[in-house]
Amino acid sequence: MKPAPAFLPCSAGIGLRAPHTRELLAHPPNVDWVEVHSENFFAGGMPLATLRRVRERHDVSLHGVGMGLASPGALDPDHLTALRRLCDAVEPAAVSEHLSWNRMHGTVFNDLLPFPYTRDALRHVTAKVQQVQETLGRPLLVENLSAYLTFENSEMSEGEFLAELARRTGCGLLVDLQNLHVNAVNHGTDALAHLEALPAGHVMEYHLAGASPQEGVLVDTHDAPVSEATWALYEAALERIGPRPTLIEWDQDLPELQVLLAEAQKAQQRLEACHAALC
Repeated sequence: MKPAPAFLPCSAGIGLRAPHTRELLAHPPNVDWVEVHSENFFAGGMPLATLRRVRERHDVSLHGVGMGLASPGALDPDHLTALRRLCDAVEPAAVSEHLSWNRMHGTVFNDLLPFPYTRDALRHVTAKVQQVQETLGRPLLVENLSAYLTFENSEMSEGEFLAELARRTGCGLLVDLQNLHVNAVNHGTDALAHLEALPAGHVMEYHLAGASPQEGVLVDTHDAPVSEATWALYEAALERIGPRPTLIEWDQDLPELQVLLAEAQKAQQRLEACHAALC
């Protein structure tokens, strides 16, 4: 497949969670697009009906947390079928998934687990991404991971792994800048070097979120405003890669919707400044 076109508006969106949905429908904010977690709508029913109402007013991005692209063995066919059915029902502007694993020998783990970046792993994940894209009939956006351990047998960096995955499959890249910051703090990695490794033409979206220190490490908790360090990394990404659709994630200790929208406005201001500088 060719590199994914940017179907999302190049503006700031918000992660839409259930407590905010009624207010968003009753008083539509000035936001072009929202992201939801795909798995929350696999069962259909009222949640899907509500999402289709949201889709009438805002572009929707489907963000998966349960596919496990790097899991050993085959993809779960039921999961893939449910995602295809959801895409047909919602017609999302983008579909994304994490670069992680979450299942083994029939056991599913409720986590996004890291793996060593080896040539064998690259061949394995490449086949999975190609299968997903062929099933959905659209490019998949693959997101970098916040990891709390590293592997001695890795043969390349995560950035190099993602770059080669994009070149082999034509998938898009979703660059989570908060995850880059978390890994830089916890492992001493170079977030800017990660950005430099990515092919800009495949980067289709940015994620921004908050993190919290816990027991001596920084944890990607999505329960706080975006930190100044992550805003600085975002500005570096805008300079090196360019403006892209940008999402504010907030999943725990949810604030009022207006607080989330104010965070999105901070990203929007930076996007507009970047656009102006390029004109």
